[in-house]
Amino acid sequence: MKQYVLEVCANSVESCIIAQEAGANRVELCENLSVGGTTPSYGCIKLSRQKLSIPINVLIRPRPGDFLYSSMEFKQIKEDIAIAKELGANGIVCGMLLPNGKIDEERTTELVECSKPLTFTFHRAFDFTPNPIEALETVIKVGSTNLLTSGQHKTAIDGIALLKKLVTLAGNRLNIIAGGGINAQNVEILKGSEIKQFHMSGSVQVKSKMGNFDRNFTLNSTLPDNVIQTSDFESIKNVVLKLG
Repeated sequence: MKQYVLEVCANSVESCIIAQEAGANRVELCENLSVGGTTPSYGCIKLSRQKLSIPINVLIRPRPGDFLYSSMEFKQIKEDIAIAKELGANGIVCGMLLPNGKIDEERTTELVECSKPLTFTFHRAFDFTPNPIEALETVIKVGSTNLLTSGQHKTAIDGIALLKKLVTLAGNRLNIIAGGGINAQNVEILKGSEIKQFHMSGSVQVKSKMGNFDRNFTLNSTLPDNVIQTSDFESIKNVVLKLG
C-alpha cells in the first residue's frame, strides 16, 4: 500500500472507471452525490466490481436526510449489506445515530457484524455528533475499521484541528479518512497533519447530450434535468500527483 491512500466517491460505473484510470487507490461507490450519496443499485455494484481492480467500498444509505433510521430502514440496510457482500464489495460504508445525535452503538455494532469479513467505514454521520471525542471511542468500540470525517466542518481544511486530534487519539486502532472539499490545492496542507487517507468526489457537472428540455417543470430538485454529475479525471489525477 502507498504511504497515502486516495479514495474517490464515485456515483456510477463510468465514474469508477475514471477514478481508477486517474490513479485512485479505492472507490466509495454510491448514487445521488448531490444529496450526499445513497445506496447504489445492485447492477451498479456488480458491473463496477467486474470493471475495477482496485477495492470498492459500498455506501449503504437508504435515503438522503438524517441518520436516524426506522426499524424498517434498519432491516433494509442489513439486506443491502448482505447483497453488497455477495456482489464482491471490499468494504461497507454506513452509520447510524440516536435521536440525541450520539452514535447508535447497539445497532451499529450489529451492522459491523453483518459486514464481516469486509471492512466497515463509519461515515460522516460522525460529523453531526455532539461530542466527537466520545463518538470516536464509540466508533472504535463497535469495531469500525475506518472513520470518514471532515472534522465536523463543511470541509476538511476547516476541520483540520479536530482531524489532527482524532488521528492522535485513534492511533493504530482506526484509520481516519479526511473528506470534504479535498482538492489539489489543499491536500498538501492536510498531508502535513499526519492524515494518511483522503476522500474526494472530484466530480463535475456535464451537460446532457439530449435536447428537448424546454419544459416549465423539472423532475429534479437538486440538479437541473439537463445535467449529469460524473467523476473528473483531471481533478482526481492532480490530487494523486500531489500525494506522490
